[in-house]
Amino acid sequence: MSPKTMRLLAKPMLFAAALIWGTSFFIMKNALDVMPVFFLLAIRFTAGAALLALIAWKRWRAFTPDYLWRGAVIGGFLFLAYSVQTFGLALTTPSKNAFLTAVYCVIVPFLTWAVVKTRPDRYNIAAALLCVTGVGLVSLTEGLSINAGDLLTLCCALFYASHIVAVAKVSPGKDITLLTIFQFAFAALYAWVCGALTESFPAEALADPALLLPMAYLCVMATTVALLFQNVGQVWSDPASASVILSLESVFGVASSVAFYGDPVTVRLLAGFALIFVAVVCSETKFSFLRKKA
Repeated sequence: MSPKTMRLLAKPMLFAAALIWGTSFFIMKNALDVMPVFFLLAIRFTAGAALLALIAWKRWRAFTPDYLWRGAVIGGFLFLAYSVQTFGLALTTPSKNAFLTAVYCVIVPFLTWAVVKTRPDRYNIAAALLCVTGVGLVSLTEGLSINAGDLLTLCCALFYASHIVAVAKVSPGKDITLLTIFQFAFAALYAWVCGALTESFPAEALADPALLLPMAYLCVMATTVALLFQNVGQVWSDPASASVILSLESVFGVASSVAFYGDPVTVRLLAGFALIFVAVVCSETKFSFLRKKA
């Protein structure tokens, strides 16, 4: 496809990735009842790497040895982000896990500034402040306390932000699909090693028919399709805008958790929705439509 076409498709791809991930929170929560964290992630990323390698077999002609270290780096950040987030999900509700993960959109512009010297503009900063305020409305108690699951989820935001910036840093000039395959493969390797060292393999759980459909969704849609969309979308979009679009994952996560998992809806939660929506509009349009109208 031409660069112009890819730029047009970039943001819809990021939006689709956010939608897929948002609907996966309550599915992950149910799967964690029978699957330990590292082996769940190991199966997800192994399946994702294998599926994508088969789909994109023609791209292997572009392989060079430097894909290995690039995949190892971004795969490491991806593994850390997913691991910490999944441990957090086991200790909190899907909706809170979804919203707190969105904190990475606050961190990305500043990490980008530090790594590639691209300063965030005032709209990026305003969007970040609005977004973190919205997250705070649904995560903090009246006493400003946070449980262990929420704290782990906040920590994972730093790794997600690092992953976004790392992809932007190491992907230029490389086939993004091939790079995604190695990213999955290394994330799977890290997960298999950690699982072997700390967990028991869930052979009985894998034989449970009720787990097959959720695992299929997590492996195919929430891993292969969504992460490919994210990486391709990031290459053809700036990191700050990509981070805010991907923060819509939290909106979809809460909506699906309320609908399918029974998470409660409160006024504070709705206020958080509103603030994140305004943050997205601010980052994506910089309110240009208001200036044109005026």
